[in-house]
Amino acid sequence: MKPLTSPVSRILAWAWIGVVVVLLGDLALNGSGRGSLVAGAVLLVSVGAVYVLWLRPRVVPTQRGLRIINPMRETFVPWSAFTWADVTDVLRVHAGDRVFRSWPLRETKRAKVRENMRRAGDGVALDDDADPRDLRPMDLAARELRREAERRKAEPAPSGPEPAGAPGVTEPTTVWSPDPVVALLVPLFLLAMALLAG
Repeated sequence: MKPLTSPVSRILAWAWIGVVVVLLGDLALNGSGRGSLVAGAVLLVSVGAVYVLWLRPRVVPTQRGLRIINPMRETFVPWSAFTWADVTDVLRVHAGDRVFRSWPLRETKRAKVRENMRRAGDGVALDDDADPRDLRPMDLAARELRREAERRKAEPAPSGPEPAGAPGVTEPTTVWSPDPVVALLVPLFLLAMALLAG
């Protein structure tokens, strides 16, 4: 199963990065002085924010479980702990009593969100045998995750070395990720240096 992301966010992110590359090239060729340094640093801060908010977040099914990658944190839910996936305002993954929300996979219209919240409150689930053409993208993603979990639970445990970050994990774990911190702090540091440069 492929990683689940928001295609619109990714397209907008890459488009913005392309604009920033052009602007940085223009600054390198035509800019001079402190103002150009500050403008370049602001552009780099915006690229860091775009990476953290639009490029990084995704839901990745793996052999051993599900990685829910949100802007600053990452949650790993082993297939053995996965109990359900549904949609309210965002895709939610249930592991027993715990619920993990996915940042990038969200509903966009208020009416859909209200219907999902009502359905979740009433305990009503969508029919898993419904035609995929009749399902909204987020409901289809939740259904695919439920099916993947059933398939993985029925398989024997994978052999070989365990992946880094999830050795022997049987319960969901959430950790702060270093890469978004670096993606934001390095450009902010450069911006501070540009502002302080006289």
